[in-house]
Amino acid sequence: MSLFKNIETTISTLNIDSISKERKETLQPLIDFIQAKVDAKQDIRINFICTHNSRRSHLSQVWAQTLAYHFNIEKVFCYSGGTEATALFPVVADTLKNTGFEIETLSENNNPVYSIKYTKNAHPIIGFSKKLDAPFNPTSAFAAIMTCSQADGGCPFIAGAEKRIPITFQDPKAFDGTPQQAEKYNERSIQIATELYYVYSQINA
Repeated sequence: MSLFKNIETTISTLNIDSISKERKETLQPLIDFIQAKVDAKQDIRINFICTHNSRRSHLSQVWAQTLAYHFNIEKVFCYSGGTEATALFPVVADTLKNTGFEIETLSENNNPVYSIKYTKNAHPIIGFSKKLDAPFNPTSAFAAIMTCSQADGGCPFIAGAEKRIPITFQDPKAFDGTPQQAEKYNERSIQIATELYYVYSQINA
């Protein structure tokens, strides 16, 4: 079953040549982690961690799960968490919806829960804000990807993480409430998608 058409179209426009040599070196530990798991035929668990689990960590989780499906890399389970729980920022959901993801709000409260689908029959990604060690997340044998420098600096130790890898992104929050908001959130989403596309493209499955 293929991805939804608009997501496929977005993926076809991603340009990995835009990734600098230095950035590829930053991504290499994640490539190594995934390749080692593939070679060992083990589950691949990746937890994307940011301070509030509201923006970058969610975009990373969604694209990492979607692109694993695109590349037909099996047994990939992607999660996200924060050093504190807040809420998935609504513009993140809007950005994903505009890219072609089917998003349904499962519960509405101070921390809404979303179903995020990238293809008809795959299990949806459940998006909501949670602490990195919440019961929803894995407790061992996972890679902790630090998507913001604040969480990277504030969490010197992640319990249960097999590997801890800083891959930080600039926060689109700086543009909240400005005329550039939608553009900047989409820009960050595309950067994350491009870099994760590169990561999976390096895997010999």
